Amino acid sequence: MDVISDSLWGKLAIAGLVLLLSVSAFALTMGVFPSKNHMPVEGKTVLITGASEGLGRSVARQMAAKGANVILVSRSAAKLESALAEVRAAARDPQAQRFHYLTADVSRPDYAVPLLAEAVAWNGGRAPDVVWCVAGVSTPALWIETPLAATRSQMDVNFWGSAELAHAALRLWCGPGAAAADEPPRHLVFTSSVVAFFPVVGYGPYTPAKGALRALADTLVQEVELYPQKVRVHVVYPGSISSPGFEIENRTKPEITKIIEDGDPVQTPDDVAALAIAGLERGYYSVTVAFLGHAMRWSALGGAPRNSWLVDTIMSCLVPLAWIFILPDIFAKIRNYAKKHGHPATYQNKN
Repeated sequence: MDVISDSLWGKLAIAGLVLLLSVSAFALTMGVFPSKNHMPVEGKTVLITGASEGLGRSVARQMAAKGANVILVSRSAAKLESALAEVRAAARDPQAQRFHYLTADVSRPDYAVPLLAEAVAWNGGRAPDVVWCVAGVSTPALWIETPLAATRSQMDVNFWGSAELAHAALRLWCGPGAAAADEPPRHLVFTSSVVAFFPVVGYGPYTPAKGALRALADTLVQEVELYPQKVRVHVVYPGSISSPGFEIENRTKPEITKIIEDGDPVQTPDDVAALAIAGLERGYYSVTVAFLGHAMRWSALGGAPRNSWLVDTIMSCLVPLAWIFILPDIFAKIRNYAKKHGHPATYQNKN
């Protein structure tokens, strides 16, 4: 009886410890406990791509509410003018803050250097303090059934659009004649996706760009340590966002993808922006904005920097156990769908 009792209490103790660590991890990740603001933006200048709608527009508005000067970047001047009016209305101090927009197509080669030159000129000769690459596009489809041009197009926007701006901004911030080492840190923020942690069938034309962006960020967060200037690199990993882009995405999304994603949270742009900014203010390198995203990040940390060495290490050991149950279920859904619907080349004809 004592042996059974000891065994039972041992299991309960382990279960209780796992639960405590999970709750603590969730609390830390969601910012329940207060901490220093590592990215104050009051009086600073923030440049945001993809700022005419969706997540970028929400980020711009919330940055203005925190006292930042904001430069909005997108292709459409008409949409930017509308967004600019919203951003002005959200300003913490309308008399002191300044707002501007610049048109640019991030998919075009060599767009970033002239864009930043315009931003610096408008900003009184000073480089932006924060550059946040939000612009992106998702056109889901089965990779084999899609022309490679579609994948190249999404790579141009989702990877090269951010990579070019990062290259130009880091050269501006870290050059020999750049800001002194004792100035406040500048921040480069990439926007990737949770599919960079776990790719899902149907996102073949999209996932490679977001995975490449994650790899670039993981490299640059090390490289900036070589320079005397203080530069912080971050990467945000949202899931589904209820934006105009999400509506367009759903038009081409394969049915099997919708089946796999059934039940996944869809967050508003405002919620994602607020949670992302909160993570950046806590000093996080990898910022996820929902518990599913946190779990996916823990299961795929690899050599990426940790937000919390204790929590991330423990959870990266525990969370992968869930894949024992999740992966067989996902693959079973895919195989059952294939048996029912036949060759993928016929899917479009059936719709």
